[in-house]
Amino acid sequence: MASFPYGSNYPGSSGPAPGAPPGSYLSRQHQAGGQYGPHSGQYGGPPPGSPYGGPQPSAPYGTSAAGDVPAGVDPEAYSWFQSVDADQSGYISLKELKQALVNGNWSTFNDDTCHLLLTMFDKNKLGKIDLYGFSALWGFLQQWRNMFQQFDRDRSGTINPQELQHALSQMGYNLSPQFVQFLATRYAQKTAQSTIQLDSFIQICTQLQSTTDAFKEKDTNRSGNARISYEDFLILAISCML
Repeated sequence: MASFPYGSNYPGSSGPAPGAPPGSYLSRQHQAGGQYGPHSGQYGGPPPGSPYGGPQPSAPYGTSAAGDVPAGVDPEAYSWFQSVDADQSGYISLKELKQALVNGNWSTFNDDTCHLLLTMFDKNKLGKIDLYGFSALWGFLQQWRNMFQQFDRDRSGTINPQELQHALSQMGYNLSPQFVQFLATRYAQKTAQSTIQLDSFIQICTQLQSTTDAFKEKDTNRSGNARISYEDFLILAISCML
């Protein structure tokens, strides 16, 4: 049975989160081989600012850190953590995390992506993340923002199915336009254009990688085809669910 330990992806742990962009907060990079979508190369430098950069001076959650920033913690992440940790518990819950994560148009991340990210960085399986987990998550997100910005060629704050196709192709996935259109329709905003915001882009790439990893366990010859029983299929599908 495939297993994906999303909650143990810290520096020095077993490996990066599925779908993580290159140059992640981990020292050892994940290389998915063959036709399955190797994450190699770089996908652009720091974003030029709005709508892709970090919070601007007028950001609703503040930008100035109060007190000394602990070693190993991103100062910007520290500022946002202090702002959204409403109960001052030293942890961020799913509800608080949703307040901290925004798309290019300042809409909050969807519930599924917030839950996915919380699960990935909840090292202690508490249903919440501490400051260090949030700092790691923050760095993870900034890399996704950089990648997303490169493929959003019209700077609309969203990517359309054609831009999504290009992005996945650059990651090494050999997927048909029909399948990419299916992904765009499945994860798009509720508009006729089937456009994808940052939160859905992260969700697509992360789930695509975890599902691919599960499939690779069955495709031992790396042919792109696998013969599996009904129950094996169910195990593969359910193991990739949140």
